[in-house]
Amino acid sequence: MNPMNIKIRLLTLAVASALCASTALASEIYRYIDEDGNVLYADIPTGDPGEEHLNVSSRPTDDAVVHANVQARQEVRKADAQRKARQKADEGDEELTRGEKSAVAAARQQECQQNRDRLLSYVASRRLYREDDGGERVYLSDVESQEAHDQVQALIDENCD
Repeated sequence: MNPMNIKIRLLTLAVASALCASTALASEIYRYIDEDGNVLYADIPTGDPGEEHLNVSSRPTDDAVVHANVQARQEVRKADAQRKARQKADEGDEELTRGEKSAVAAARQQECQQNRDRLLSYVASRRLYREDDGGERVYLSDVESQEAHDQVQALIDENCD
């Protein structure tokens, strides 16, 4: 077989594969209402006069990002629990044993490092976001991002030596 023919066939195969992959990621979605008033969705047009074409795009979930977000939330919860324990310990400081005092100091040091890490991630991030009740990202405005930065900096100033 001619080497030029092989190259053309490979190129044709690559282009066809790319087209198939792009149509899988950007498929057509249609919304319509049936006779009973139920809202239905389909991936092919139904011909219903009230049918609406929806512009839907998707991207694959990055498992590493999801795992990092879950881990960050767990660390925040743990830090909150440690902060509450430390506040409780600070209220009755004279009642603490030496071991309890060292545990509180270790928790404070760990919280300090977590806040420093959080501040570094805020600085490195292009845009900050929070998740709403539905798990959707809500991007923070410049003012909200600055407030979040200031809050973490205040925690660092308050808790770090």
